[in-house]
Amino acid sequence: MHLIAFLMTGPTSHHHGMWRHPESENSFLDAERWRTLARTLERGKFDAFFFADALAFYNPTIMERGGQMSLLDPVPLIAMMAQATRHIGLGVTLSTSFFTPFGIARSLGSMDVLSGGRIAWNVVTSVSDREAQQFGMASLLPRNERYERADEVVRICMDLWESWSDGALVIDKASGVFIDPQKLMSTSVHGKYVGANGIFPVPPSPQRHPVIMQAGSSPRGRDFAAKWSELVFTLQHSLGDMQVFYEDMKQRVASVGRAREDCCILTSVDPIIGETESIAREKQAFINDLVDPDLGIALASAHTGIDLTRYPKDQPIEDIQVEEGSRGSFDVILQGSKRGGLTLEQAAKHFATSELCPQIVGTAETVADQLQAMFEAKGCDGFILTPTEMPGSFETFTRSVVPILQKRGVFRTEYPGTTLRETIRS
Repeated sequence: MHLIAFLMTGPTSHHHGMWRHPESENSFLDAERWRTLARTLERGKFDAFFFADALAFYNPTIMERGGQMSLLDPVPLIAMMAQATRHIGLGVTLSTSFFTPFGIARSLGSMDVLSGGRIAWNVVTSVSDREAQQFGMASLLPRNERYERADEVVRICMDLWESWSDGALVIDKASGVFIDPQKLMSTSVHGKYVGANGIFPVPPSPQRHPVIMQAGSSPRGRDFAAKWSELVFTLQHSLGDMQVFYEDMKQRVASVGRAREDCCILTSVDPIIGETESIAREKQAFINDLVDPDLGIALASAHTGIDLTRYPKDQPIEDIQVEEGSRGSFDVILQGSKRGGLTLEQAAKHFATSELCPQIVGTAETVADQLQAMFEAKGCDGFILTPTEMPGSFETFTRSVVPILQKRGVFRTEYPGTTLRETIRS
């Protein structure tokens, strides 16, 4: 079983009542908070943690009510957290819609070298024109073109990372040879959207290049993930949905000539742990009640790229017909809401509690039971864990659930090597 922690440099992650919880420490601007959290997750032998990112305040409601936002650039934060740890993987989100291949490859390649081969790149194409406007653009490319550009960006990054052959960095004082030019390849690519021309200056890390991670839900996003991703992050509502997505992705991976095990499918869950089952349920009700319904609608609008505020709050969610925006994200919202016949307001509040990923509620023992059951039923290769309070959710899970999973033999007791790629392939 693989475990990765979901983080953001702001007041919330998937649960949009998190920052309002009385035990949450809203110290996201404190460097020591992040170093301590990194060490906690490493003690729990997590594969990695990764930072999702938001490049703009998506709307005034999200800004005012403390919705999903990033107050800090996660790139320097990841570099700092790498210094506090030795084994855990470190993931960062960078959008292919705004950043150039050379800039991405140089920044992440440098961190991969300095961390000893522990970096993952969460590849996103972005869905909000507000983000585009932060970069001086009028709007994003059309959706299909965003993936075409993403494909170019990732392909060029891979060319740059692979341009150093083994032994290229000589550093021989006696001969005076520093780099063997014969073992470097120049990259010359002029694509439709981006390009690169020259010799890449960053030597390879112990894992050669960062692990590729992606979270596409639409058919086009899944095809992209099948081609490039080693970790796929998905939001699914139930075990049945997980199993369908899992098998679909494994087939897509095989169809492009990769082994099924080359890509780990990780589904998001929100663990809520109590000393007893009833205490855990009370904790769940308490934290879920902290979510503002208007914030939920604003959040769903930001995630889908659709202005849902123009629809009546009492309209059944399945009656809303949309064409624009992120169809895959809207389908995820529908997936979890049709069964209950929810209105837009109810569905949006439900979405804002955990973005429709399952809340795994119970004692440490029963939470471990539920995770093990989903894992062994081929619903996933592991889990993206999202917190409901910070840092308590991760501290409690690490202290109470991880030892149970380790005792059962479904989770590691030690890291298998020094790089993230070694960890995810063990």
